[in-house]
Amino acid sequence: MAEALDSGGVVRTLVPARIDRLPWSRFHTRLVVALGVAWILDGLEITVASAVADTLTKPETLHLSSTAVGLIATVYLAGEVVGALVFGNLSDRLGRRKLFLITLGIYLLGSGLTAATLGNGAGWVVFLYATRFIAGTGIGGEYAAINSAIDELIPARYRGRVDIAVNGTYWAGAIIGTLGTYILLNHLSLSLGWRLGFLIGPVLGLVILFVRRHLPESPRWQIMHGHARDAEESIAEIEREVEATGVSLPPVDESRAMAVKPADRIGYLALTRVLFREYPQRAILGASLMISQSFLYNAIFFTYTLVLGKFYGVPSGSTPIYLIAFAVGNLAGPLTIGHFFDTIGRRRMIAGTYILSGVLLAISAVLFYAGVLNAITQTACWCVIFFFASAGASSAYLTVSEIFPLEVRAKAIAVFFAIAQCFGALGPVIYGALIGDGSHPVRLFLGYLLGAAVMIAGGVVAQLLGVDAEGRSLEDIALPLAATRREGTARAEGAGSPFST
Repeated sequence: MAEALDSGGVVRTLVPARIDRLPWSRFHTRLVVALGVAWILDGLEITVASAVADTLTKPETLHLSSTAVGLIATVYLAGEVVGALVFGNLSDRLGRRKLFLITLGIYLLGSGLTAATLGNGAGWVVFLYATRFIAGTGIGGEYAAINSAIDELIPARYRGRVDIAVNGTYWAGAIIGTLGTYILLNHLSLSLGWRLGFLIGPVLGLVILFVRRHLPESPRWQIMHGHARDAEESIAEIEREVEATGVSLPPVDESRAMAVKPADRIGYLALTRVLFREYPQRAILGASLMISQSFLYNAIFFTYTLVLGKFYGVPSGSTPIYLIAFAVGNLAGPLTIGHFFDTIGRRRMIAGTYILSGVLLAISAVLFYAGVLNAITQTACWCVIFFFASAGASSAYLTVSEIFPLEVRAKAIAVFFAIAQCFGALGPVIYGALIGDGSHPVRLFLGYLLGAAVMIAGGVVAQLLGVDAEGRSLEDIALPLAATRREGTARAEGAGSPFST
């Protein structure tokens, strides 16, 4: 219940405690399916765009230059950055539910229109880029709104494994995209096949849009923004759905009550003050984890087929088989070891996965330079490396979504995502130059050592500055700016908020 304490707008609430006491139920499964599809769609979109890149240079399709095709991915990634920043801010202001409906709708529009690119004239090329930018803004907005919603609605004891598994499903999208485009491009005309490839995601997204319509708003967001009655209705609806399965909910711990008074509107300038005044160490932690994983992934993934072709002579028609194996390794990691982030703990698991993947990459670099690897064994090495790196990368998103106050959570995710994408964009450029025509393996050897060092550095930062967030309520990890009192809770860095009333 939420009850008024005085005439100044301060209310006493048990909403966070009521969410965290819930057992796993069909509601949580539905929530994860409906919201987790965002990462599947992103993995699918990037994979489809990569798979049809060569096809779009053919005269029977759009007859684009290689430069024009390469720019498609750049425009999409730029859209993701813009979408994360714009919709991250709106998600904190307007609510999670509104935004995860809007962002999915924008993605559906952009990706669906991509398939309607009918010619290769200047106007149609501009149209193509515009649709990829729109699709990217939708997916970028999804990252901010969805991570916030999942963390705020999942009970604390499940939050780590769920968030890591959901982020890892990016690679399920990569598998779907690879298989889908492989079938479409080999069994249909190229002109039709590439268009249908870009429609795979919208078909899946359209189904999920109807499921999302029945999800409630985050009660945590509602109570912290002064919507106490709405928050009560939302949490009561969730509790009724859980109890309908025959579960008896335990009493709420009254000591977990919180007194809140909604803060004023908080924009990116205010977020900067929060990050650097109250949580400077956490800001360094989040940036380090996001930048290191983004650099490694973009460097390896976007040059994957170049390495297979230039150094191992794998024909382009066979690369999807290797890509699927790579994606399976990435998907398996978060799904199989994600629960250890809740049991062994965040700090040890994040540091461990980062450092271990870096060490394994360095070992594989030595084997590569020694010339003892072939296409199959190189792929096997990557599968093992990214089994751990994928779980680590997913934990980076988990970290930035749970270590900052609720009122700035989506914006914080957006900012760190944008920073990571900017640094990550350097990876393909650097590694593409190192690969060259494949005649100087020593250059790529040094590049792999650089990637290994970056990941190990991220792991060291996690060990030194990591937050032991496993099993803890979000409000214990970072007291909301709206909170005026919480028993036994203090801010982790700094005393008092610049927004306290």
